[in-house]
This record gives sequence, structure tokens and C-alpha cells, in this order.
Amino acid sequence: MLHLLGPAFVAAIAYVDPGNVAANLSAGAGYGYLLVWVLVLANAMAVIVQYLSAKLGLVTGRSLPALLGERMPRRSRRAYWVQAELVAAATDLAEVIGGAIALQILFGVPLVAGGVIVGVVSMALLTVQSRRGQRMFEFVVIGLLVILTAGFLAGLAVSPIEWGGRDGVAGGLVPRFEGTPTVLLAVSMLGATVMPHAIYLHSSLALDRHGAGGDEDRVRRLLRVNRWDVALALFVAGGVNIAMLLVAASALRGVEGTDTIEGAAAAISTHLGAGVGVAFGIGLLASGLASTSVGSYAGAQIMAGLLHIRVPLLVRRAVTLIPALVILAVGVSPTWALVLSQVLLSMGIPFALIPLVRFTSRADLMGEFVNGRVLRLVAVAVTAAIVALNLVLLGLVLTGNG
Repeated sequence: MLHLLGPAFVAAIAYVDPGNVAANLSAGAGYGYLLVWVLVLANAMAVIVQYLSAKLGLVTGRSLPALLGERMPRRSRRAYWVQAELVAAATDLAEVIGGAIALQILFGVPLVAGGVIVGVVSMALLTVQSRRGQRMFEFVVIGLLVILTAGFLAGLAVSPIEWGGRDGVAGGLVPRFEGTPTVLLAVSMLGATVMPHAIYLHSSLALDRHGAGGDEDRVRRLLRVNRWDVALALFVAGGVNIAMLLVAASALRGVEGTDTIEGAAAAISTHLGAGVGVAFGIGLLASGLASTSVGSYAGAQIMAGLLHIRVPLLVRRAVTLIPALVILAVGVSPTWALVLSQVLLSMGIPFALIPLVRFTSRADLMGEFVNGRVLRLVAVAVTAAIVALNLVLLGLVLTGNG
């Protein structure tokens, strides 16, 4: 079974990208442990969503974008691709900016130069996938996942976490908000945790790694392995996200300058030690490099499925790097660009999630592996909750309260 694990760990990189860092640090530094419940709930949602995505690929032999492309007329496919491409662009923006910030923190590299370096290194990582295959790419990505996990968990070992009481972690597990800014942050955290491009991609990853079809026993065994793969991968990713918020809540609450990742990194070094600050920077760099490679891979799969056009990964990587470099060059606040990119990602979740739930609940597609009643009800509830949060956010923005 260990040999069959891996696709979910690649998809899980999307759940610990630099957008998560910005959203989680902003939430912890600004509101303490208040929004811990958002991360716990979002990670539980992510387990269900990623399992359904991989299940779709293994049972049908087609990825989610491919199934959408087969069932839509050309004009609808193009419109659907536009929104999916905007989501992919927002993902790439967050990841390149995060990597550039990490290089600035660690080595003082200017942001634009750092963005170029991140782009070049991510191209090298994509070359591994193109020339050595998915299994080797999985090993590289999992290695970066180990590095970023160690980097982001380092601060937890020396942070004075308050576990009990209404103002501690226990209180943060109770769902509540404190004003409209916390709603905006909650949606941003949701967008950073349940990632649309990961929903599209995981069906392709599972399919490319294991193939599809075969006898029922084989499919049943692969689905069982897939459940373990998703659970283990998102246990790691969820733990990292919660750890970031806890560190920010315990060590950065009320500290000036923590509304930016650079300021938070400096505060971490000041309050928790230079070693922890360096570990944080290394974790952020590993996060940016791994996630931008996975994001480019996802974008290529989305384009192939919806437009039936295959663009070489390296070409796509070069083109999608440009918007991030422009953002860095014009002087927009990198941290707020990250947070707002996660809000855009959250807006794109229903477009990936609704068809995923619909497809996996259709007996004509899934056969005996169609979603059972309980799983179908849970999946519909998850989808409804995400759509409702997005409608709340849209209302806040339209009324000027966001």
C-alpha cells in the first residue's frame, strides 16, 4: 500500500502554499485563536473533496476537466475555461509571490528578481515530471513537503500556546465571527485550504498514477488506498495550517508589522529566535517552489480537458509567470495580494465542486461505486456551505464592508 501512496501528497501541496501562510498569519496575528475552527472545518471538507476527485478519475478513467469538456458545447467550455484559468492565475500569483518573499527574507533578494528565480526553479521541477515521470515528480514534491512542514512547525515548539479558555485554542474551535473583517479572512482561509485547482488536478493525478478500470476488486482496492492517501496527506497539510495560525496567535498577537509576511517573519525571529525565523523562511521557499510547480501542472490539465489543447508545461510556466512579476514590479503589497488571491480562489471553488459532486453521484458514470446516501448528503452540505460563504463575501464587497 505504501508504494501506491503519493498522488494525494502532490495535491496536498495546494493546501500549504504561500496563500495559506498569508491568510493564516493574518488571522492569528489579528484575531488570536478565533478562527481555528475555520481551518479544522476546511480541512475536513478538503478530505471529502479530494477523495471524490481521485475516485472520479479511478472509476471513470477521465479527469474532472475532461468530463466537463465532453459534456459542454464549445462556447460554454470556453467560458468555463476562462473562470478556471483565472483561478489558476490567482494560484500562480500567490505561489510566485510567496517564493519571492521567502528569498527576500532569507537572502535579501529583490522581489522581482526573486519571482524570476522561483519561476526558473519551478521550470526545473516541471522538467522532472516531463522527463522522469510522475513517480519521480511525487518524490521531489513530497521532499519539499517535508521541508516546509519542518519549517512551519519549528515555531510551534517554542510558542506559548494557550490551549484552554474562551480566548485559547478550545474557544477557537467554537464557530463564530467578530465583525466583517473576520468573515473576509475566513473566506480567504477557506479559499486557501479547499483549492479549486487541486480539485481539478487530483482526478488526473490518481488516473495517471494508477490507471482506470479493471475488475471491481482492483478498483475497490485502489479506492481503499486512495482513502488512506488523502487522509494522511491532508492530516499533514491541516496540521501545518493550524500550526501557522497558532504560532501567529501566540507570538504575534498585537505585534506591529505582522500584517505582512515579511513583518511576521521578522517578528518570529525577534520573539521566537533567529533559528525559527530562518526555518520559517526555508519553509516558505519550499512551499512556493512546490506549489507553483503543482499549480502549473494543474493549469495544463484544465486546459487539456476543457479546450482539448495541450501546451507544454514549461511554456505554460513561462507565460503564467508574467502576471506575478507585474504585481511585484508595480509595488502592490505582496501579502494583501496573497490574501485577495485566496478570496478569488474561494469564488472558483463552486465551479469545480458542484460538477464533482454531481458526477460522482451519477450511477450511469460511477456504476456500483456511485456515492452512497450518506456521502452524497455530506458532499452536498459541504458544497452548500462553501457557496453560502461566498455569497456572504460577495454581499460584503458590494456593500463596501469587505
